[in-house]
Amino acid sequence: MPKVKLHKVDYSKGRYPEVLSKYTKGITDQISSARVGELAGLTQFGVNKTILPPGSATALIHWHEQEDEFVIILSGTATLIDGDVEQELRPGDCAGFKAGVPSGHAILNRSKEDVVLFEIGSRAPMEVGHYPGVDLEYSSESHENKRVFRFSNLDGKEVFSASRKIVK
Repeated sequence: MPKVKLHKVDYSKGRYPEVLSKYTKGITDQISSARVGELAGLTQFGVNKTILPPGSATALIHWHEQEDEFVIILSGTATLIDGDVEQELRPGDCAGFKAGVPSGHAILNRSKEDVVLFEIGSRAPMEVGHYPGVDLEYSSESHENKRVFRFSNLDGKEVFSASRKIVK
């Protein structure tokens, strides 16, 4: 397997589309992420290298019906939110989130320095994600060479949808 040249990676800014700012309140706007798993040609699971500036989070507090998630802290000190529990994560610490467990989670940076981490997750062909305490959920579905994402309110009213090409 070829070495992934992290110094040549393109980072995207932010996690959610701007139309969702009513829900996110900017918590993920400043994060930078690179889809390094795709650079390695991986198709069964995703790997993101993510940089969390102070005051940011990996995502809104959420949980997945079908997809497992795993994070590894590379540098900095983060706060893991998992349900009603908060725990400190330092370099080398890991956390895993099993699919179907309805305990919302997110990684926050409450420190004064950047937190760098890897996010690893399975790629279920169909997924539903929940945001406890927020009138929002999302679904995603893979179709041939693209993945379609849909965010909606809990009553089913669509808020935003988009698709992106799947790297194979």
